[in-house]
Amino acid sequence: MTDHLTRTDPAADARLDRYREHSPFTDPGAHADLLRGSGTDFGALHRTVENVIDHYRATPGGVGPEQLADIDRRWIASQLGALADRQPGALERPRPAACRLGGCCRDHSLLAVAILREHGVPARTRLGFAGYFAPGYFSDHVVAERWDAASGRWRRFDPELDQAAYDFAVDDLPRGEAAGFRTAAEAWRAYRAGTTDLADHGVGPDTPYSGPSFVHRYVIADLAHRQRCELLLWDGWGAMAFPGDELDAEQVVLTDLLAELTGRADAGDDAAEARLDELWANDPRVHPGRFVATHSPVGRVGRTDLEGRVTEWSEVAGERLATAANG
Repeated sequence: MTDHLTRTDPAADARLDRYREHSPFTDPGAHADLLRGSGTDFGALHRTVENVIDHYRATPGGVGPEQLADIDRRWIASQLGALADRQPGALERPRPAACRLGGCCRDHSLLAVAILREHGVPARTRLGFAGYFAPGYFSDHVVAERWDAASGRWRRFDPELDQAAYDFAVDDLPRGEAAGFRTAAEAWRAYRAGTTDLADHGVGPDTPYSGPSFVHRYVIADLAHRQRCELLLWDGWGAMAFPGDELDAEQVVLTDLLAELTGRADAGDDAAEARLDELWANDPRVHPGRFVATHSPVGRVGRTDLEGRVTEWSEVAGERLATAANG
């Protein structure tokens, strides 16, 4: 196995080419010019995403109510529309806090991917856990990958990070056992190998959202992002367990399969990549239908119509919705 995608298989070439194209989530709609005007080197991507997006949990002093409401925007077109309304002009132009967007790591990385795709660069988002934010804890996190044609491999990077603050390459994140970022599949496989109970993998040490059921959700969600279906971190569908619930035998077997195939595909195994494509196309346990359940961190829950691009919010705050919301 290598860290490369085999370049002799037409199917592999087509699979790579699809990452040059926008997904429904990264399509900028009427705001493509904002993406075209942004640079694609790591420094430019970092400056852009940090300039326009404030993390709803990590921003000192918090974010305003308008920015807090932003976190449930899934679509880059919607995000860019809000940014343009609040302050017209290039994304790199300095903005006061009131003119920025509220979001999280998913939004930082998705915007970076949208910029790259708009410039024809294959790119995708990946879900996992980062050990470089809180000592001794792997926080749930979304990073990005871009295809490096010169070296024939996916180059993983974290657009939120300022290189000056870290002693590793933030534009080419280390891989392997000691890496600061591990994919959800890698975290799950470590759990099944008995090297972690995943109690230290979750939203944060100050929250109850951690453990096997939480990581299992991210294994499924990472497949969705790999397939260019870049849903919110608090969307649920298919076989996903609710965080904190006990996993049943079928959920464990499915997560084992997805984690194994994802690990092999990340190592360059085209057969594993093709099997993931097949599961995505045919297995409703992993592929969302038209509707997903949304449990927003702002405390509201809803049923999101992915085709209609609208969420019907429940009148009952904190109501728990079934994750299998495909009806």
